[in-house]
Amino acid sequence: MSTVVEPPSARPEERPATARTGSLLRAELHRFRARRFVQVIFGLAVLGALVETVVGLTSFGMPTEAELAAAQAEIDRMVVENEQFRRDCLANPPTDLPPDITVEEACGPPVTTADFDLGMFLSDPPFSLAQDAVPGVLGSAVAGAALAFLLGATWIGAEWSTRSLVSLLFWEPRRVRVMAVKLAVLVLGALVLAVGLQAAWLATVVVLDATAGDGRGVPDGFWGQLFGTQARGVLLTVLAAIGGFGLTSLVRNTGAALGIGFVYFAVVEIAAAVLRPAWQPWLLTSSAAGLLSPGGHIVFIFEETIDPATGSIVGETREVLVSNLQGGLVLGAVAVAAVVLGVVLFARRDVH
Repeated sequence: MSTVVEPPSARPEERPATARTGSLLRAELHRFRARRFVQVIFGLAVLGALVETVVGLTSFGMPTEAELAAAQAEIDRMVVENEQFRRDCLANPPTDLPPDITVEEACGPPVTTADFDLGMFLSDPPFSLAQDAVPGVLGSAVAGAALAFLLGATWIGAEWSTRSLVSLLFWEPRRVRVMAVKLAVLVLGALVLAVGLQAAWLATVVVLDATAGDGRGVPDGFWGQLFGTQARGVLLTVLAAIGGFGLTSLVRNTGAALGIGFVYFAVVEIAAAVLRPAWQPWLLTSSAAGLLSPGGHIVFIFEETIDPATGSIVGETREVLVSNLQGGLVLGAVAVAAVVLGVVLFARRDVH
């Protein structure tokens, strides 16, 4: 009688790395969708989009054709008057112009009807696609960034508060891989949140333009500017989620991370703007405004200097442009640095 000896099955740690990663990713996606606070955040985003549409429909008026025609006639009259003033200025330029200012600069550029807001000439202005669409994108991006920061903080903070992260390491002991998968799931969730908010605002724009629009056309390059601003709004939302994740990974507590964020924006930035005005272009709020605003964000810095001739203190205000690229790089560097430092400490510190 012979005995057949079967080879032992592969141990769990001998499974291919791709299989382990795939299983971990599926598990984390399920946990992300099932987490109640995540559902609350997405519910708040949907509620905010609905409120935004309702407020827009009730805020803008629907003037009659006669009112629109009268407003447009007033704009046409002002354009003619400004053009006549400019021609007179060019024909008879001022004699006391500074040497560094040309006659064309002193008289100003030509004025067109696109330079005037039709709503300024109406008692109950309608929705202006050219004037109101981009500010709505900025508002949606700021709201999305706030929700995303909270999303990133609670996503990893809940793991520490419930100690489920410790239990997860028994199944997948490679800590960097665990954090990478969690961060990937968070980025995916933040993308869904950001794109959903921007798509909701775009749908609101279409509804408002159809029901309460002023009927005026849009300038050249408008749609490129609008979609570009939306894309940067999505980027801001994702970076906010990553920053919340990284900060909470460092302090291992959601409440502490939110408290640090509040102190920074409510105290540190204000103090820095007062005590160190030259730092303003590098602060997070200025960087966020620079990233979002079409063409960048201008920061006005007031500085006091001593006049060497008289010895008196002279105040001077200078303008510094925070470009889209600079704002994105600053925010990205801060978010990535927080995540990298948090992951390094997680990989080296005791989690018990």
